[in-house]
Amino acid sequence: MSDKNHIAYIALGSNVGDRINNLRNAVGYLLESNAVDLISSSSVYESLPYGNHNQQKFYNAVIKIRTSLLPLELFYLLKKTELKVGRQLRERWGPREIDLDILFYDDLILANDVLTLPHKGIHLRDFVLLPLVELDRNFIHPSLRISLIELLNRVQDRTIISKIDETLLKQEKEIG
Repeated sequence: MSDKNHIAYIALGSNVGDRINNLRNAVGYLLESNAVDLISSSSVYESLPYGNHNQQKFYNAVIKIRTSLLPLELFYLLKKTELKVGRQLRERWGPREIDLDILFYDDLILANDVLTLPHKGIHLRDFVLLPLVELDRNFIHPSLRISLIELLNRVQDRTIISKIDETLLKQEKEIG
């Protein structure tokens, strides 16, 4: 396995069950992998559902990780993590215990039958862009060549309701 020299941004979302614990458990399971280190995590936001509006509100966040995994390996780790958290497969944009998506993997632009990078819906979703901007407001979208803050400013369909007073990590390290 190579050194952990790749940076990836992972979106997390949950609207079934204990939403905050679903997000926390997903982060915990990901960090159990020797191939993943957490660099930073965004705030947690409550948002209206995207696509199918007839469902519970979501909790959304983004984490920035360092990894030695290749993009498809990371994708499959995310799918295994979703199953560990208890995800049930339902309709597209439907309710979910947990949803994990690779938003960016370095500056890679990739499209195949399994994975598209950057994630194709980023520029339309404030519930992804706002947490991303928290982590790196000046990051330039590799294929659109626009900063995340500029993309956020262009979003028409606003879904975020509020920032939640919770953290992704079960216990935040105190800086003292």
